[in-house]
Amino acid sequence: MSKPLTAPTAAVRPFEITTHGHSRVDNYYWMRQREDPEVIAYLEAENQYAQGMLAHTEELQNQLYQEMVDRIQETDVTAPVKHGEYYYYSRTEAGKQYDIHCRKAGSLEAPEQLLVDMNQLAEQYDYLEMGIFEVSPDHKVLAYSLDTDGAENFIIFFKDLESGELLPDQITAPTTYQGEWANDNKTLFYTTQDYAKRSYKCFRHTLGTDPASDTLVYHEPDELYRVALEKTKDQRFIIINIHSMESSENRFLDADTPEGEFRTVHPRQARMLYQLDHRQGMFYIVTNDQATNFRLMTAPVSDYAKSSWQELIPHRQDVRLDQVELFANHMVRYERENGLRTIAITRFSDQQTHYVSFPEPIYSFEEGDNPDYESALLRFVYTSLTTPESDFDYHMDSRERQLIKQQPVLGGYDPADYQSERLFAAADDGTQVPISIVYRKGMSKDGGAPCLLYGYGSYGASIDPSFNAIRLSLIDRGFIFAIAHIRGGEEMGRHWYDQGKFLNKVNTFTDFIASAKHLIALRYTAAEKLAVMGRSAGGLLMGAVVTMAPELFKAVVAGVPFVDVVTTMLDESIPLTVGEFEEWGNPQDPEYYRYMLSYSPYDNVDAKAYPNMLVTAGLNDPRVQYWEPAKWVAKIRAAAKGDPSEGANRLFLKTFMGAGHFSSSGRYDYLKDIAFEYAFILDTLGFTR
Repeated sequence: MSKPLTAPTAAVRPFEITTHGHSRVDNYYWMRQREDPEVIAYLEAENQYAQGMLAHTEELQNQLYQEMVDRIQETDVTAPVKHGEYYYYSRTEAGKQYDIHCRKAGSLEAPEQLLVDMNQLAEQYDYLEMGIFEVSPDHKVLAYSLDTDGAENFIIFFKDLESGELLPDQITAPTTYQGEWANDNKTLFYTTQDYAKRSYKCFRHTLGTDPASDTLVYHEPDELYRVALEKTKDQRFIIINIHSMESSENRFLDADTPEGEFRTVHPRQARMLYQLDHRQGMFYIVTNDQATNFRLMTAPVSDYAKSSWQELIPHRQDVRLDQVELFANHMVRYERENGLRTIAITRFSDQQTHYVSFPEPIYSFEEGDNPDYESALLRFVYTSLTTPESDFDYHMDSRERQLIKQQPVLGGYDPADYQSERLFAAADDGTQVPISIVYRKGMSKDGGAPCLLYGYGSYGASIDPSFNAIRLSLIDRGFIFAIAHIRGGEEMGRHWYDQGKFLNKVNTFTDFIASAKHLIALRYTAAEKLAVMGRSAGGLLMGAVVTMAPELFKAVVAGVPFVDVVTTMLDESIPLTVGEFEEWGNPQDPEYYRYMLSYSPYDNVDAKAYPNMLVTAGLNDPRVQYWEPAKWVAKIRAAAKGDPSEGANRLFLKTFMGAGHFSSSGRYDYLKDIAFEYAFILDTLGFTR
């Protein structure tokens, strides 16, 4: 019989932090020293411990991985998008990790032109992610950017699509996901990051010139604000969108005159957000000015001052206006009502408006790629908890729709074998919290079914009900998969977000707990059968709920969790901190400090029996620093009750030593990561296969 593995023990080095006269001692503050060999040794020891303690699940991991691979069409092609005279698409090949980006000229029967083969580029890297992929207006030059270690520092390359050769221009400054071409086909606007990973400068590069001499066209000094680039759909204007989480400012430039001056539409105003598009000399402006759920305004380009804005779509109490997409002859509004996304289409010629109908009561969609401003076709991607992603072309006049491609699910998947539902849980204050669930038909509501409950609840990000074939490895084993649409997202409108941030943040956590209790009370599952999962800010959610109600959960997967809330938000040298003041609050304010301290998972670790937990981190993660999950695990391990060698309260930390926030980048490696997480859940809940 082999000797049980011993959990790593982190060195205790007390470090006192005093804020507003209140002192805290952080025994693991030293883990912030990324270059310290002892830090790396600790992370590697935790990896070895997790690997060793879960070694008995390797056969299960392999089985899960193979199931996931067997469901995907390994050699496949995306729905092509017509852009100018070309059809753009990407494809995959069996056994290869990454996408191959291609196009065809004139028709889909034309010879293929390979643009970028990510597999070839990845041969020299352990990690590879693409940032921008922007073709010049004349389709002769491709600008694309690559991140090679997960730190999200992108390098921009330019490829001559006629010769197939890379141009000597290469922008090595730490760029972001932003890039837009001017209409002269030789000028690219792009943004760069500061020390804190904030997109703060916009540059203009002219092909054939030294990137070191690129012109700085905008610099945002206020650390609350970020800089983004957009181009209006009609290709008339380049937009610099300067935004914080609470306010924004937009500047525009005629795309035909890239060396001109950007003009400000309306200077930033406290708690006012707005965004622009353009059609026939008019700006269309989506704004929350005097409109919690946003309204639509218009203003002529010749007179764009806010005093000239005219209301086109008024504010509606129960409908959130997300976005407007303008075509030459149609306006498309993407909205939210009753927790579901909707599409409204207005024809400019007669001002007739209709809503796109959807076949299921619980569904979602993503905006498709619609580069053709003159088109009467709208591409969107429909999905539900039981329907795989389906690319549709919708004729905005005839209202006919054509299925272009549905995500293949191999192995005999039949959506009729599965059932989805929408439930509502009563939160502590009586608010009704939606829960979307899916399970295999025939499931008995006797409390015996295992369940995986997922949540996020921050930044206004909505977790909409969508299909994922990976989940079938759980659902086909009898699991219920559930999404708690908790406050902090915007599923129910902007107020849903406002009630889950700042001094309302705890609503996010109590909503999730209420959702778990509701599933248990209705006997969909039981506490000993309940697993929960969240990533990043959803990892904070996991940390908070296991602090507040550890008895509710049997297994917890906390991916790259933001758990050291107070110390991180007090350190303005850490990426993202200052910009996050408008999400969590600034702990330099005593009221926010006390409130954040009350829920920060790291600061509330105590001697109790925690659920079984798998925690992940990325050494190169710029969003949630690796030391947050590492410190949290070390502190829990030192304080928690229960003997993990006896199978109780197991705690594992898995750090990706060569990746960042999003774990492995290759599609097969990613599936292995998921198989590891699922094996942990299944093993914890008593499944052996």
